[in-house]
Amino acid sequence: MIRQLLRSYVLLVAVAIALFTVPVAFTLTAQLRGDTIGSVEREAQTMARLLGNGDNASCEALQRLAKAYEPTEVRVQVASTNGCLPKGLAAPTRDTALTSALRHGRTTEDWGSDFIWGKNLVVTAPARDAGTDEVVGAVRIVFSTDHLTSRLWQIWGFRAGLAVLVLVAAAIIGVFVARRLTRPLLQLNEMASKLSDGDLTARSPVTGPQETQTLARTLNQAGERLDTLIASQRIFVADASHQLRTPLTALRLSLDNIADGTDDEFVREDVEQATAEVVRMSRLVNGLLVLARAEAKVTAAEPLSLREVIGERLDVWRPAADERGVTITLRGSADGRPLVLASPGHLEQVLDNVLSNALEVSPDGATITVSMETRGDEVVLSVLDEGPGMSDAEKSRAFDRFWRGQGLTGRSGSGLGLAVVKQLVTDDNGTVALKDAPGGGLCVALTLRAARQGGG
Repeated sequence: MIRQLLRSYVLLVAVAIALFTVPVAFTLTAQLRGDTIGSVEREAQTMARLLGNGDNASCEALQRLAKAYEPTEVRVQVASTNGCLPKGLAAPTRDTALTSALRHGRTTEDWGSDFIWGKNLVVTAPARDAGTDEVVGAVRIVFSTDHLTSRLWQIWGFRAGLAVLVLVAAAIIGVFVARRLTRPLLQLNEMASKLSDGDLTARSPVTGPQETQTLARTLNQAGERLDTLIASQRIFVADASHQLRTPLTALRLSLDNIADGTDDEFVREDVEQATAEVVRMSRLVNGLLVLARAEAKVTAAEPLSLREVIGERLDVWRPAADERGVTITLRGSADGRPLVLASPGHLEQVLDNVLSNALEVSPDGATITVSMETRGDEVVLSVLDEGPGMSDAEKSRAFDRFWRGQGLTGRSGSGLGLAVVKQLVTDDNGTVALKDAPGGGLCVALTLRAARQGGG
C-alpha cells in the first residue's frame, strides 16, 4: 500500500511539474528564437542601408561594422551592384535567398533545420538605393547557433534538474506521508494477525486519522468482548469437565458392579457396551479439561530432559502395545540428553496423545518408532506408525476439535487428541506437523525449542 501511495503521489507531482515547466521551456525557446532573429535582422538591415547609400563613408562604415564581428561566430557577406565593395568581405553564394533579395527586395531567414535550428542562422537582406529605392545589392549575415544551442541546454537542463530534485523531494515526503498514513493500518493488521493466531490480548493503538481511530476502537472493543467470551467459555468447559468426572467415575463403578453380579450374557454384553461409552465420555471430558487448562497458559516453560520424559512414557505404553504385539522403538541422532523448553506436564500429555493415536491405528504386529534429532536451536521429536496414514484433506482437518479420522481401528477416540497436542506444543512456542511416514503410515513431527545444557 505504501508503494501504491508513493507511486500515485510522485506521479501527481510529475504531472504537475510537466504541466508547469514544459510550456515555460517552450515559451523561453520560442522567445530565444524570436529575439535572435530580430537582432540579426536589424543588424542585416542596418548594413543594407549603409550599402544602399553607396558613398565612401557608408562603405567604410559598413566595412568597420562587419569587421567588428570577426572575433565572434558571425560572418558578413556582401553582394553589390552600385560599386560599394568593402574590402575583406566575401560575396554570398548565389542561391534562392540571394535571388529573392536582389530581384524581389525580400528579406529571408533560414535556420538550417525544421527542428528548432541547424548549425547556422542565415539572414539575407536587400540593399536599396537611398534615392531611387531600387535594389542595388544584398547583405547576408551567417550567425552561428552554437551559443543558442548552449542556451537551449541551459533552459531545458535547468528545468530537468529542478524537476528531478522536486521529484526526489516529493518521493521523500511521499514515503514519510505514506508511512504515517499506513502505520495505523499496519498496526490494525498486526492486531488482526495476533487475534487470528489466538492472542486475544492483542490491542491496536488508537492513532492516525479519525477513520482509523474509529476502526481501532471498534476492533479493540471486539477483541475485549471476544477475550471475555472465550475466557468464559474456557471456565465453563473446565468447570463442566471437572464436575462431570465424578458422576462418570461413579457410573463406571456401578456398571462394573452390575457386570460382576450377573451371569446373563445379554446383560453383560449391554453393560460392556455401556461401559465402553462411559470410558469414551471420560476420555472426552479429560481431553476437554486438559485443553481448557492448556488454553489458560498458566505455566512457564522450563528445561526438561526429552530422553527421560520419552523413556517414562514408553514404559507406560509398552504393556498396552505388547498385548497387541506392537513394538515401540526409540532411536535418534540427538547427542547426549537433549534439553527442551516445555511447561511441566505438557510433554507427557503430548506423548500420551500421540502414542495413543499411533497405537490405535497400528495393526497387530506393527512397529511404532519414536526418534529424536537435534537441529541447531531446535529438537525434532517424531512418532511414526504403520497405520493407514492420512490423506491431504484429513491432515488439514486433523487438528480440529472433535474431528476423528476414518482410519481408527477403535471407537474410543474423542477427536481431541491432536487438538490438545497442537495447543500444548504451540503454548511452548513449538510446532507440530503431520507427514507421510516412509513405507506408509503417519509421522507426527514435533519441533521443540532446545534449551542450553546449563539452564533455560
